[in-house]
Amino acid sequence: MQRKNALRLAGILLGITLSISVSARHIIGGVITYTCDEGGRYNFVLKMYRDCYCPPPCAEFDPLAYIAVYRCNGGDCNQLTQNGFIARQDVRLGTVRQVDAPTYPCLIPPDICVEEAEYKFSLTLPVSDQSYHISYQRCCRNITINNIIDPESVGATYTIEITPEAQRVCNDSPVFDDFPPTVICAGAPLVYDHSATDPDGDQLVYEFCNPIEGGGRNTTPAFVETCIGSQPNPACPPPYDLVRFAAPNYSSIAPLGYRIGTAEPILKIDPNTGIITGTPQIKGQYVVGICVSEYRNGVLLSRVFRDFQFNVASCDAQVVAQVKADEEIDGKQFLINACGITDVYLENESFQRQFIKNFEWRFNIKGTVQTSKEWSPTITFPGIGQYEGQLFLNPGTECGDTAKVFVNLFPAINADFEFEYDTCVAGPVQFTDLSVSGSGNITSWKWSFGDMQESSAQNPAHLYKLPGDIPATLLVTDINKCKDAITKKIAYFPVPALILIAPSAFEGCAPSDIFFNNLSTPISDAYDIQWDFGDGGSSDAISPVYTYENPGTYTVKVDITSPIGCQTDTTFSQLIRILPAPEAGFTFLPEDPSNINPTVRFTDQSQRADSWFWSFGNGATAILQNPTYTFRDTGMYRVSQIVTHPSGCRDTLVQTIDVRPEVRYFLPNAFTPNGDGLNESYKGVGLLVGATNFSMTLWNRWGEMIFETNDPEEGWNGKKFNSGADSPNGVYVVVVTFKGPRGEPFEFKTYATLVR
Repeated sequence: MQRKNALRLAGILLGITLSISVSARHIIGGVITYTCDEGGRYNFVLKMYRDCYCPPPCAEFDPLAYIAVYRCNGGDCNQLTQNGFIARQDVRLGTVRQVDAPTYPCLIPPDICVEEAEYKFSLTLPVSDQSYHISYQRCCRNITINNIIDPESVGATYTIEITPEAQRVCNDSPVFDDFPPTVICAGAPLVYDHSATDPDGDQLVYEFCNPIEGGGRNTTPAFVETCIGSQPNPACPPPYDLVRFAAPNYSSIAPLGYRIGTAEPILKIDPNTGIITGTPQIKGQYVVGICVSEYRNGVLLSRVFRDFQFNVASCDAQVVAQVKADEEIDGKQFLINACGITDVYLENESFQRQFIKNFEWRFNIKGTVQTSKEWSPTITFPGIGQYEGQLFLNPGTECGDTAKVFVNLFPAINADFEFEYDTCVAGPVQFTDLSVSGSGNITSWKWSFGDMQESSAQNPAHLYKLPGDIPATLLVTDINKCKDAITKKIAYFPVPALILIAPSAFEGCAPSDIFFNNLSTPISDAYDIQWDFGDGGSSDAISPVYTYENPGTYTVKVDITSPIGCQTDTTFSQLIRILPAPEAGFTFLPEDPSNINPTVRFTDQSQRADSWFWSFGNGATAILQNPTYTFRDTGMYRVSQIVTHPSGCRDTLVQTIDVRPEVRYFLPNAFTPNGDGLNESYKGVGLLVGATNFSMTLWNRWGEMIFETNDPEEGWNGKKFNSGADSPNGVYVVVVTFKGPRGEPFEFKTYATLVR
């Protein structure tokens, strides 16, 4: 038993492991190529590509690639099944290497990781008038792909066809020279040589083509290696489904989409050279399929298919000239405004600093060029006016950059204001602008009152809702866009002009918890607030919660004193009315009803009620004071009693009643299988509704089992297992076991006397 349990646990753990590993996302490309030796010996190379940084769960390469070889032509392939292969190989993982990231002059691509794995194997294939199809399938592709539908559910098929013509001449397939760049810079022109080399010197024709789908998302152990599973073992036969592109924006011939407003694909491939050109704009990850067809003397020998993933991303420029400025134009011109000063600090924000070897500032000041070799210099200008300069980075090199800088010197501006308000009575604060500008023309005012509120008026009035030492700020701007700001603190601690509370009136049942919401403004925790609730209770909270226990009508009073001694109060006469309330309560008998005794009598024990409403937890209801109810089924029922006082106040009590499923079973002590039609078989009688796992066995005095059944309606007829020889008269041991409706175990042991 322990060994069986251990094996079962191992099976469960294996199933969990398979469900995790085989459903992992990782595939971004692959291709199969071959060479042919004398005697029909073919050497195959399967190359697979995975995203090292794909979102988890992200699988490693398969330790074994399940390869299948099928032989068929055209429509004949439709008749093949997964078991119709003529050969198969489980190919071990070979070398794994990281694909080198591309280098771009003056651009820094993001860090993207791609790994290549090789699986090598050889097969001898006799010359046939049918094609050989060598295939490998795996789910799933990278979840972040943009141009196909539901990428995390789409697998891949990597296959190559060896045509009869290719077999007869022992052809070698073309081999792609390089893997495409792992990242393409958005907005940068792409020119990539995707050509292949053919050992036999045959003519090669290149085109974009549709990637092939394969495998599915099913990861359960029973289906994972089937054609709908994520790791077909071996690969399934052709014909294969094609990956569905997200039309109309993408297609097999336009895998990166179309130029805006045209039917012209963003990428093109030269059919003679295999060179891919275009300028991708939209960042993302895209599946691309490339086919190279091999012709000899005008006859098609083979078609090598490869798919891969283009990663279009933003690439950082190695060197960018940038200056901290008040205004930036096209990222190349920077406008700096200086007000009331002549010494101007120029903050150099250029990047990437590690690639900047030389830099220089040049300013034309009244016909004289002034230069500086400091990274962020301070330049002294002669007076009010506009001055033009430039910042040069790596001048005279391919990876340099230049920024044009304009410095405007304007007269000074000084912000100032005053304010006035009543210190004890809550009211608006009047602000008066006192700012001056050397230009003689202030064009805008921006007030920040310190409470998240603002104004653009020159002399605003503002009403504060909360008290405190509040910082008010004025920012002024003149006609030259010169700015200045000043902040002053306002000690604002008046009492509210009107005390407001909620509720404005209340009527409820005892006991009542009431939230008194103090809506008065301005108040805060710094204020002394006293509540008198009219029943002897009090509170000093701003907005308290208070419980009225007894019926009656109550007057509430509120007194407020500010931190500087200002005081106000208000009395709310007969604000609260508390009504008498009932108290729900009931008992029931029997306390343990069952399917045999399902009728329950309910006895009301509520107080101060004049009407009753019962809900028995199954949709049935009653309005009697002391109802009786028969439950039609076993189970747990939440029975609720809602009682109502003459005032209209209500109370509810809920109790859970368990109507138990009861089992009754009895075994006789003798039976007479003598053919008289009376008492001919031995079996138990009783009530077994809902019972499971029934077993009855009978044993003779030598410990030999002579009858066994799992059917409580089947009895023993006195013969061995009801079909052998008659058993002799005597006493037999009876053992009956079963589980009750709630899984509780039952066991009966007795003696049965056989008399003929």
